Amino acid sequence: MGRIFEVRKATMFKRFDRMAKNFTRIGKEIVIAVKASGPNPDDNPALRRCYQNARSVGMPKDRVEAAIKRAMGKDTSNYEEVLYEGYAPHGVALLVETATDNHVRTVANVKSHFNKGHGAMGNSGSVSFQFKKMGVFRLNPEGLVMDDLELELIDHGLDELGESTDDNGNSILILRCAFTDFGSLQKELEAKKLNVISAELEWIPTTTVPVTDEQAEDVSKLIERLEEDEDVNKVFHNMG
Repeated sequence: MGRIFEVRKATMFKRFDRMAKNFTRIGKEIVIAVKASGPNPDDNPALRRCYQNARSVGMPKDRVEAAIKRAMGKDTSNYEEVLYEGYAPHGVALLVETATDNHVRTVANVKSHFNKGHGAMGNSGSVSFQFKKMGVFRLNPEGLVMDDLELELIDHGLDELGESTDDNGNSILILRCAFTDFGSLQKELEAKKLNVISAELEWIPTTTVPVTDEQAEDVSKLIERLEEDEDVNKVFHNMG
């Protein structure tokens, strides 16, 4: 396998705005994971994923523990994960992952963001066929040999392995697997005690739409608008 080029956009968040957004997102994911499968990470792969991602964004341990306690309380909001689909300007497909305790509010807000960003919100299935939902692990490559790692992990669900860089230009390894193989690959990476930077479920585009720099700016403005919404966790696109 070789180099993996991730579909990127230039972030427009300031550092601390992005950090706060990540903390909120992971806090909601912790609540969802604990309510689904309990507070013990040994028996809850989704919660272990939250722990990994909390470390990757520098989320303090006490905030993680507080989120777990909130999830176990009777008065905690029940978040529902809802996926919205639509198009940004210039034919770029968007998938918007949300975690909400008020579906009516969230769908109204997302639709408003699409309209104000000169996009169009679509029906379920109108965009998602252009993406694959995959498990995506980002690893520190130090001390790892890609060919050896590929052979060791291919029987545990590894689908793609390649080199990339993070937002700061640091080298990382990207491992991808089918959505259904996420738990198996996660378990093997843990058994090997590898330095996992983050573990996510992401929508990977099967094809990309080429855009000019000016068109990319139009699309990024809509993505920024969506990402600033408190109910939106992640936005995926197929902009090339």
